[in-house]
Amino acid sequence: MLTGRRYLLAFTDEQAAYAEAVGAVCRAVWNTALEQRRVYRRRGAFISYVEQARQMAEAKKDPDCGWLADAPSHTLQQTLRDLDRACRTHGTWKVRWRSKTRTAPSFRFPDPNHIAVRRLNRRWGEVRLPKFGPVRFRWTRPLGGSIRNATVSQDGGRWYVSFCVEDGVAEAAGNGRPPVGVDRGVAVAVATSDGGLHDRAFATPGETARLKRLQQRLSRSLRTHGRNRRSNRRDAVRAQFGRLNSRIRARRADFAAQTAVRLVREHGLVAVEDLRVTTMTASARGTAEQPGRNVRQKAGLNRAILGKGWGGFLLTLQHAARYHGATVVKVNPAYTSQTCNSCRHIARDSRESQAVFRCVACGHQDNADVNAAKNILAAGLAVTGRGDLATGRSAKRQPPERRSA
Repeated sequence: MLTGRRYLLAFTDEQAAYAEAVGAVCRAVWNTALEQRRVYRRRGAFISYVEQARQMAEAKKDPDCGWLADAPSHTLQQTLRDLDRACRTHGTWKVRWRSKTRTAPSFRFPDPNHIAVRRLNRRWGEVRLPKFGPVRFRWTRPLGGSIRNATVSQDGGRWYVSFCVEDGVAEAAGNGRPPVGVDRGVAVAVATSDGGLHDRAFATPGETARLKRLQQRLSRSLRTHGRNRRSNRRDAVRAQFGRLNSRIRARRADFAAQTAVRLVREHGLVAVEDLRVTTMTASARGTAEQPGRNVRQKAGLNRAILGKGWGGFLLTLQHAARYHGATVVKVNPAYTSQTCNSCRHIARDSRESQAVFRCVACGHQDNADVNAAKNILAAGLAVTGRGDLATGRSAKRQPPERRSA
């Protein structure tokens, strides 16, 4: 199976500056190619990756575009491939621009023949990348397979290399363990149908206060210098902000990995809600003609949902399930938080608070998130019994038992 290995790079000052330059070139190629695709779409035409790659090769010969030749050619071609895949998957108009201030520098080396890795000692390894030469990185875990490609990216002011590795491990067979339902919440990150509540504070109170101060300083620097002017003070605040958020993201990823592995080791089927997180966390501001309602409350809810890392937890769960013989089933989330697991009565008033569920019909009381997880598990078992996809609503039923004459 394909898996990822991420290591902290130890760039020299020259290598770090060159990595910034390569990231800027790849960002410019992405934005230029995206605008070209949109121009073609406005005319009712289409341009493919092959044509864009050919035009980019010709542009390298132009003296005015000599900056294109500064970056490794394979990284630029991979940028065009990534753009082509994004446009085919999401549509040309839904693919976003890569901003200089909002998008971290990142580029990929797709050819494993151009990547050479060796271990120097117990703590350090070395990777040779085109036009970078030898680069040291922290050897925190074995590669465990053959390298397929390498991605260099910046996160929180630090540079990392991520190897896509073919580990040679076959997907594990079903482990035969009992099923479980999982509810992702805001008060508690993960609640399970067996009564388990898994949560962690990803930011300490001091870090939360510091984030607020940094946001205030960032806002003041924005108003002082204007949106279109570069400010050294603003760049310094953004760097501090990025380093702090990087630590919070690392804790969130660690929690997701530990919780996911624990679930797939102990259970053979994990049922989760098929939540559209991107749609759920969309802004409620509306337009000037039709302004939204409860905008501040919706913004707080969006921050709480994104802060719990629902999407990242599901990806980690699906990845870990391949190695431990578990199956992840996504079910329709409709009314799972309003349905009584005991009598199946649906009522909004049954959920008295964020944590308490008391059925208005039968009086059954339970933790609200645990009750929802039990409903998710029941939906997941019903789906797997019918043999169709979890998010569909099939009329297909299990065959009736045959009675002996």
